[in-house]
Amino acid sequence: MLNTTGIKYRMVLMASFLLLAILTTHAQNDFSSKQREFKVKYIQDFIKLDGILDEPIWEEAESANDFWEYFPVDSILAREQTDIKMLYDDKNLYIGIKVYTKGKEYAIESLKRDFRAGNSDNITLLFDTFNDGNNAFLFGTNPYGVRREGLVSGGGLDLRGFSISWDVKWRGESKIYENYYTSELIIPLTSFKFKEGETKWRFNSYRFDTQSNETSTWMQIPQNQNIYGLTFMGNMVFEKPLGKSRTPLALIPYFTTNAFRDYENDENGSLVKVGGDAKVSIGNSMNLDITVNPDFSQVEVDDQVTNLTRFEVSLPEKRQFFIDNSDLFSSFGGGRDANPFFSRRIGIAEDTAGNTIENKIIAGARLSGKLTKDLRLGFFSIQTEEDVVNEIPSNNNTMLALQQKVFSRSNIGFFFINRESLKDYDFVAEEDQYNRVLGFDYNLISEDNIWSGKFYAHKSFAPEEGDKDYSSGANIGFNSRKFKFFTDWVYVGDDFRSDLGFVRRNDIVKGAASIERVYWPSDSFINSHSFEFFPIVIWSPENDFQNTDYNLMSRWNARFQDQSQVQLELSNQYTYLFDDFDPTNTDGGIPIPGNLGYHYNSLKFEYRSDRRKIFSYSIEPTIGRFYNGNQFSVQGRMSLRFQPKALLSILVNYDQISLPDPYPSANIWLISPKIDVTFSKSIFWSTLIQYSNQRDNLGINSRLQWRFAPLSDLFLVYNDNYFVNEFAPKLRSINLKITYWLNI
Repeated sequence: MLNTTGIKYRMVLMASFLLLAILTTHAQNDFSSKQREFKVKYIQDFIKLDGILDEPIWEEAESANDFWEYFPVDSILAREQTDIKMLYDDKNLYIGIKVYTKGKEYAIESLKRDFRAGNSDNITLLFDTFNDGNNAFLFGTNPYGVRREGLVSGGGLDLRGFSISWDVKWRGESKIYENYYTSELIIPLTSFKFKEGETKWRFNSYRFDTQSNETSTWMQIPQNQNIYGLTFMGNMVFEKPLGKSRTPLALIPYFTTNAFRDYENDENGSLVKVGGDAKVSIGNSMNLDITVNPDFSQVEVDDQVTNLTRFEVSLPEKRQFFIDNSDLFSSFGGGRDANPFFSRRIGIAEDTAGNTIENKIIAGARLSGKLTKDLRLGFFSIQTEEDVVNEIPSNNNTMLALQQKVFSRSNIGFFFINRESLKDYDFVAEEDQYNRVLGFDYNLISEDNIWSGKFYAHKSFAPEEGDKDYSSGANIGFNSRKFKFFTDWVYVGDDFRSDLGFVRRNDIVKGAASIERVYWPSDSFINSHSFEFFPIVIWSPENDFQNTDYNLMSRWNARFQDQSQVQLELSNQYTYLFDDFDPTNTDGGIPIPGNLGYHYNSLKFEYRSDRRKIFSYSIEPTIGRFYNGNQFSVQGRMSLRFQPKALLSILVNYDQISLPDPYPSANIWLISPKIDVTFSKSIFWSTLIQYSNQRDNLGINSRLQWRFAPLSDLFLVYNDNYFVNEFAPKLRSINLKITYWLNI
C-alpha cells in the first residue's frame, strides 16, 4: 500500500514550492538595472553582401558598442571592442559588425556551418523578438564568414535550452584586416517570428576572442549567469513598425537510394525512396511543418556510450523535423526522471529480439508558435507504419501543448499526449492498445534570473492501468554570485507510463539538494572556484518507503585564467538491488545477487585543458568500490586542429570492473576517433569510428556533404558494422541522398 502520510507530505511540500515560486516571481525587479538601446534605421538603399562595410548608408546607422568584459572579469569594459550596426527594409535585416583584435592569429574549428563557439573566434547575436525573456533566435559568424544559427528557450537557463540544430536561410560574409575583421549579414525578416506592428526587439551579443583570452558582451552580464541567457538584454528600436511577414511556402523534396548487405541474416538489397517536407508560415508567428515519407539517413549517428547502470540512457534528438520550437513539447516534467515527451520514441521501436530498429514514419504534421503575445501553441500528429514481422503496430502519435506566460518571465503549461494503435493486432496486448498522458507545469524564471524552478503534476491513462498512475515534482534554484542552491523532489508512481516519454524508473520518491559556495579570487591564476555538497536520495513507496539509493557527492570545481578547468569529486553511494544484476553485461555471467544493499565510495578527478589551443584534451579518472567489487575508469578526449580545414579528435573510455568470484569481471573499452575535413564552406567530409566491446560492435560512419545551394544538400553516407568479440562483418550500407529547399 502507498503511504498516505508520505503523499500528503509531498503535496504540502510541492504546494509550498509553488507558492514560493509565485511570490518570488512577483517580487522581482526589471530584467536589468542598466537598460541599453539603439535605433535600427529603415532604408531603401542596396547593400552588396561582401563583408566590406563600404556603403555610405552604414555611416548613418547607430551603433551597439561599448562591449563589457565577461571573462576573465565582468566589471570592466572590454579591452578589444566590437561595433554592431543594423539597418532594415521591408524584406531583410542588415547587420554590419566590426570586431577589433590584437592580430590575425584566429582560432577556427573548421569551415563547417553550426560550429561550436567556446573554442574559437566568433561573434553571436541574440534576438528576443517577442520581448518575453524566454525564447530567442541566434545568429553567429566568425572571421572566415562561417555561419551558425540556433534557438534559445527556457530563458537560456542551461544547455537544455540551447540548440544549433535549427536551420534557416540567410547570408553572411567576413573580411579580415590587420587588427580587426568585419562581417556583413543579411537575414530575411521571414527567418524570424514576431508580432506585426512591433517596434522593438530585445537584443544582446556575445563574442569570443582567443588572442586576448577575452569573452565580451554588449549587455553587462555577471559571470555566474549564462552568457546566452535572456535576462540581460537591451533593446533594438525600429524606426518604423514592422509589417506583416511575407514568408513563402517552402518545399523540401528529397530523393534517396540505398544499397545494403546484412551478414547476420545473409540478406542484401537496395531501395529507392522519395518524400519531403513543407514549411508553411501562418501569420508572423506560427509554423506549420508537414513531412511525408521522411528519411533520416543523412543524420549523424548517435555517439555510443558505456552504460554500467540498470537503466536506459537518453540520447539527443538530431532530426530536423523535431527541432523547431522543440521546447514547447519536450520541456514538460523532469528531464532526468519523468519526461512525458521524448521525440526519439517516434520512428524507433524494438523488434521481437529486443533490438532497436527504425519504425518508418508515414507522414506527420506539426503546428507551433505564438497565438498571442503571451500564449504559445504546439500540436503534432505523426503516423508510423506497421511492421508485422517484428510485431510493431502502426501507431498514431499526437500531442497538444499550450504555454501561457505569467508574471514577467514565468509560464504555465498544459499538455495532452496520445499514442494509439488504430488497428487490432494479435501481438498487441490489451494494455498496450493506447497510452495517454495529461498534465500541467508551472515554470518559474525570475526577472533577474536569481530564482528558477518548476512544479508539475501528470497523470497517465491506459487499459487495465493501476491507480498509482501519477508523476509529480517540484524544484527550485537560487543563483547568486557567491551562493548557489537547488532542491528537487520527484514522485513517479508504479503505474505511471508515457510511451512517448522518457521515464527512467517507476515507483520512486526522489529528493535532491545542492548547495555551492563560489569564490572569486583577485590577482590569482584561478578565475573562480567553488565547494559543493550534492546529496540525492531515493525511496520506494511500494516497499514501505524503503531507501533504495543514495549518492552523497562533495565537489571542488575550479576554472583558471587560461580557461582550463579542474574538478575533484568524492562520492558515497548506496544501492539496494531488488533483482539480480550484471553490470558487466557478460554473456552467461553470474549476476550479483538481488534483495541486497551495496555501499561503495569513489573518487573522481577531471581536468580540461584550454580549448582555444590547437591541441586540447581532457582526462577523467575514477577509482573506488563498485557494488561488491572495485572499479577503475578513465575517460579521455583529445582534439587537434589543422586550421581551418581539418579537426581530428578521439574519445577513449576504459572501465575495469573487478568483482569477486564467481561474478564476472570485465575490461570495457569504448574508443571513438573522428575526422572532420572541410574542403570549403560548402563541401564537408566526416568519418566517425566507434569501437565498443560492451556492445560487441565496431561501427564506421563516413559522410560526404555538398551544400550546392542554400539549405540544399547532396549526401553520400557509408556505414559499416562488425562484431568485435569474434571479428566478423555485421551490416554494411551506402546511401545517396539529395535534398532541395524550394521557396514558392
